[in-house]
Amino acid sequence: MTTPSRRNGPFDPAASDRGPASDRGLASDRGPASDRGLASDRGPASARGLTSDRGLGGLSGAARVPVSRRPDEASARTGAGKGQGKGRRGPADPVRALMHRHHDLCARAVDPLEIAAGLEAHGVTDRTAARFRHRDVFSLAEELYARVPRAEEPAPPDAPAPERALGVRMTLAALWLLPGALCAATASAAFRVDAIRKDTTVGLGLGAGGAALTLIALWLCLRRGPLRVRGSGRGGRMAHALGAGWLLGYAAAGDWLLSGLLDGRRPYEAAPAAEAAVLLALAAAPAAWCARWFAVRARRRLAVSRGLEEFAAGVRPLFAGVVTAFLCALAALVLAARLSVPGSPPAAAPLSTAEAAVVALCGLLFLARLLAVHGFRKAALSGIAVACAVQTAALATAAAARLPGAAPFGEPVARLTASQGAAAVPATACGAAALALLIHAFGALCRASAHGDPGARTARAARDTRTARTAPDRAP
Repeated sequence: MTTPSRRNGPFDPAASDRGPASDRGLASDRGPASDRGLASDRGPASARGLTSDRGLGGLSGAARVPVSRRPDEASARTGAGKGQGKGRRGPADPVRALMHRHHDLCARAVDPLEIAAGLEAHGVTDRTAARFRHRDVFSLAEELYARVPRAEEPAPPDAPAPERALGVRMTLAALWLLPGALCAATASAAFRVDAIRKDTTVGLGLGAGGAALTLIALWLCLRRGPLRVRGSGRGGRMAHALGAGWLLGYAAAGDWLLSGLLDGRRPYEAAPAAEAAVLLALAAAPAAWCARWFAVRARRRLAVSRGLEEFAAGVRPLFAGVVTAFLCALAALVLAARLSVPGSPPAAAPLSTAEAAVVALCGLLFLARLLAVHGFRKAALSGIAVACAVQTAALATAAAARLPGAAPFGEPVARLTASQGAAAVPATACGAAALALLIHAFGALCRASAHGDPGARTARAARDTRTARTAPDRAP
């Protein structure tokens, strides 16, 4: 008796190997019933069932390619086929090599903008992004941010209350105004006490105490706020402090010392030094405001820009406007310093050489601090070091000219001071250094890498450098 053939159920493994019902139907219609019967007489029933299953299943599986596994279909994100083997993964997915090289940067980034700034700092431009099948660096950074898992997800900060935020802003504004107020009050009180008591001892003591309080207030201001330099080591802080200290000390007594070396001993004039100190202390508030305004506007421009050139073109007017606003603020502060310090030039008098030297010093310190805040600490220290070196060379040549037979060494400084005054030396030194920093900052601060996360910029650069050294370079 012939046993009827049993059809496989929906959960039979053999049914899944043979393909869908439509394929099995087509396979069964390839010949007449007699031909199919001949195929069934070639062996036992169990062997015939296995053979037919393997033949039909293998034939239908080899001829049919699933739509989601076609090797010629590119993925929407990576451009690589989902069904490709590991051997073709490299050239078909060039972004994977970039992910491997900058994995730490992508894993610790809080937004795609930080990745874009890091890539731009490593030399990746829009033309380089085109090799990775992206229109610009920002689009490439968005894909890297989406594909690399986060190392740790930071908790979103709680939104401060409006009254608390307003109070914090008012407190910081008062803190930045404190150095100028202390210095102006100290200078005015010291000169008035000297005029009343006719004794310089009390005035010197009052001036020393006020100067100490002013320096403490300025130190507190630099410890927080928009002019705070994050991630700098102890050596960098000491170098910046020594350079700034030398410049401030020369502004207080450098002209008197240089005149004494060239022309002999002269009485010390306290009014120019006090006016310079008041102007420097008052300049802290507009410097902080300009730095914050520039950082906020540049960050907003970074969020809406879709290319490095577009971002640079939008930030250049911002930087030019910040420098212009700071110089205009210095012009107003010169008038305030004249009114605060007795013995200063009249309010309607033109700008003197000594005041021009202090204005140049304020511009130099502002640009150096702005560069240091955005991660260019070496450039900032170089500008300060150049000004210090010029002033030191002027004093050294003036002192060497007093030796027998060494008068020609001090001839350039003597001619300059004879025509423009002793303040021409610091004006030239600080002005040239400030101009060099301005040219450098105009190119450096208009880059996207200068406006990433300021707290993690140094550590991120170090980690990316180590990753680039240890990871194989598989980028095309």
